[in-house]
Amino acid sequence: MNPRFWDVLLKLAELGALHARILVSTIALSADLGVSQQTASRRLIELDAAGYIERQASFQGNHVTLTERGRKALEDTYQTLRGVFEERPHTLTFEGTVVTGMGEGAYYMRRKGYREQFLQKLGFNPFPGTLNLRLAPAQAGVRRELETYPAITIKGFTREQRSFGDVKCFPAIINDRIDGAVTLINRTHHSDLVLEVIAPVHLRSELGLSEGSHVKVTLKIPR
Repeated sequence: MNPRFWDVLLKLAELGALHARILVSTIALSADLGVSQQTASRRLIELDAAGYIERQASFQGNHVTLTERGRKALEDTYQTLRGVFEERPHTLTFEGTVVTGMGEGAYYMRRKGYREQFLQKLGFNPFPGTLNLRLAPAQAGVRRELETYPAITIKGFTREQRSFGDVKCFPAIINDRIDGAVTLINRTHHSDLVLEVIAPVHLRSELGLSEGSHVKVTLKIPR
């Protein structure tokens, strides 16, 4: 996020725009931020154009609410600050149920540029596919927080004019039996309630899993 957006986005959240549509006066906002009214107005326009807020101007002022992108920008900063002031846990445990994915995991796991790094950095050649677990809503916050933790990074690459992004990995044990890893893929279409797990074996077969089966994953936070 552009640094000049930060103070405006935070002030809007403090005023309640994180949870509801609020009426914002650029005169009052400029006074709160210590900038001119023109600058405050321009920042709102820029935040709207960048997708951090939704803004509707009227004769009363600006009706503003934070978008999902705006909320995530604030939450990412919050989690980063938590990492500075609080000690990270050594392990995290997630529990979820098996769900069928869209085949994205298999596509990524077959890329040579990734597979060579998986073997080098994780110590195993993953089965070409991911086990997708749907988490309980209560774990969504922890799942998002995981994105801010230090991880083993599988570097992205470009192949045949297509770019493949970085993949963050956390060593994990699945159902206290099989070593594998939790992956966070930048371009995945899964929600915060889905956890993607890889292993050197076909986890469904090895653990006798089917749609809806309960799975526990304990992952280690790299230091």
